[in-house]
Amino acid sequence: MAPSNEPRLVKVAEAALPSEYGEYRIHGFEGVFKDRNEEAVALVLGDLSGAPPLVRVHSQCLTGDVFHSLRCDCRAQFELAMEMFAAEGRGLMIYEAQEGRGIGLLNKLRAYELQDRGADTVEANELLGFEADLRNFALPTAILKHFGLKRIRLLSNNPEKVESVESAGIEVVERVPALVEALASRHSYLETKKNKLGHLLEN
Repeated sequence: MAPSNEPRLVKVAEAALPSEYGEYRIHGFEGVFKDRNEEAVALVLGDLSGAPPLVRVHSQCLTGDVFHSLRCDCRAQFELAMEMFAAEGRGLMIYEAQEGRGIGLLNKLRAYELQDRGADTVEANELLGFEADLRNFALPTAILKHFGLKRIRLLSNNPEKVESVESAGIEVVERVPALVEALASRHSYLETKKNKLGHLLEN
């Protein structure tokens, strides 16, 4: 959905970040909203000026990104993005603290319990009293503006991300599919993304 309000963006730090995928600069940001503060980091590879760069807006997933969980495709999408940045020699990863589609880590684990009993990811969130997806993409769009980006290629299967970016006045010249291997352990998760959240999964 379109962001309801624009945050005041505060850049708190910047440093070199050598990685397996190249020599990045890591930028730390805080988004100050009327009712809350949010944090995000931006990983920048190469020169973002010129032709529209490839951008990935990635929501934090401790279980997938760090613990290699196969319940979701989060880590696989993250690695796909980093590999594509490396191949192009440039790119921007915005990594935001929106664990469990915005419900937080411990509530995400409570949702896992409900999923083990038969609920899908949307039903589990709703049984816990949350919306299916609580994420707000106002902070990532503010970060895109910080880097002076007016036209981007967005690596995403989520049409709401595209809508949020474009509603902020940034043109998405291409939506690049973030398609990864459809493992059996991810089948229900991916079907729910496609059928209930409208994600564009062509595989």
